[in-house]
Amino acid sequence: MKTTDAIRSRRAVKHFDASHSMTEEEVNEFLSLAVLSPTAFNIQNWRYVVVTDQELRTQIREVSWDQAQVTDASLFIVLCADLKSWEKQPDRYWINAPKEVQEFMLPAIDDYYRGKDQVQRDEAMRSCGISAQTLMLTAKSMGYDSCPMDGFDFEKVAELIHLPDDHVIAMFVAIGKGTKEPWPRPGQLELDEVIIKNRFA
Repeated sequence: MKTTDAIRSRRAVKHFDASHSMTEEEVNEFLSLAVLSPTAFNIQNWRYVVVTDQELRTQIREVSWDQAQVTDASLFIVLCADLKSWEKQPDRYWINAPKEVQEFMLPAIDDYYRGKDQVQRDEAMRSCGISAQTLMLTAKSMGYDSCPMDGFDFEKVAELIHLPDDHVIAMFVAIGKGTKEPWPRPGQLELDEVIIKNRFA
């Protein structure tokens, strides 16, 4: 499928075939493509909690407004980020770069993030948002449907997945075989309402 077709046809699907299973190869394909998503300074701060335990999925569904996607999706991911990835052996992110690039980038990473909690969190959300879109477009191109989700109790889900203190949850991404067509697009704003040329008036 062409990328433009995947973008146009991707919709948030709420009903999945609970009996469908993905192959290990398919799951690996999803995750291998997801980690090619860009991150600032290449800090690769996303963390993908792939929930396969059905009992845990049921517990997560109970704190997620009883949304069926949680238990019925073939691939269910709690998309998280490590807020401190920037300081955890950052040389790993530039190991294949020329020495002069490493000598520039590593101090720049430290300077950009150290002592800046809001910057760390903002960066985490940006990175996860980009990666979520990669997952959803990959799903469409592979014949699957998807749904980004934030309708859940973040604190309770964090407890259920034993989220480390220096991590945050951004969203869920549910992927599977859709069983029901989504509603028609409910209302798309015109381009002239969302595009600002140069500056706001």
